[in-house]
Amino acid sequence: MTIPESVIACLFLLLCLLLFFRILLSCFDKKKEPDIVSDCVSGASKTIGDREVQEDAYGIKTVQEGIMAVLADGMGKRFGGKIAAGTAGEAFLQIFEDGSAFYNPQYSFRRAFQGANREILNRLEEEQGCASVAAVMIKDRRLYYAAAGNVKVAVYRNQELVPVTSGHTIDVLARQKYEEGKLTRKEAADLLNQHRLYNFVGQDGFRDIEFFDKPISLYGGEYVLLMSDGLYETARWKDMEDCLEGGGDCQQKAYQLIELVNRSGKEDKDNAAVVLLQLCR
Repeated sequence: MTIPESVIACLFLLLCLLLFFRILLSCFDKKKEPDIVSDCVSGASKTIGDREVQEDAYGIKTVQEGIMAVLADGMGKRFGGKIAAGTAGEAFLQIFEDGSAFYNPQYSFRRAFQGANREILNRLEEEQGCASVAAVMIKDRRLYYAAAGNVKVAVYRNQELVPVTSGHTIDVLARQKYEEGKLTRKEAADLLNQHRLYNFVGQDGFRDIEFFDKPISLYGGEYVLLMSDGLYETARWKDMEDCLEGGGDCQQKAYQLIELVNRSGKEDKDNAAVVLLQLCR
């Protein structure tokens, strides 16, 4: 029996359509989001110390354009410090969710700080909670940072841990005013033992942010640290350097740094937290 040409034509057309859809589906399967490949690895850890509430919070955001990390050290009545720190961290993560934020670091940091300050004031009654906050961004092997309060940013290179932020405490302000000629030597000396904060996130009129003067070039194997005062005021600087020089990956080193606090003999230990970023070789 001879198959009509019209049937053959229909079968051929159907075969072509099936082949077309199969090719189309395979293209969609391959068209997925590109993997985010960062030239940094990260680690983070914290301890509650001898406090009843953990008021330190941190966050890390990795996108195609780079990596951002934030650490907030809260202060306040009841749970005010905890809420303030968490709110600040959320504000930064939200801003840097968009990769375009990495192309204008200072503007993006300022937006995040202003947003964090506004949200803390909205969520908490006046003077119920505030936070010291520092954030870093690494893009194209360059470090950008911004800080308000006393969370430190430091870089570990050539076996030396070097702070890059000064902070907003009374003793730092006294040194600055003395160098500007606005305080006498005696007036400045009287204030050098005062580590009370004069600037933080969660206050009306907040505007003072410590920015990078210019980005810091990073080299393979170097570390960037964000530290709350519970770490750097408890652990010896040399012990932290030894920890960073020793073995272990980035997360293990973060644990080891916090263990320096847990094992210290200091009474009434504060919350302590660290975020650690390492540039891959």
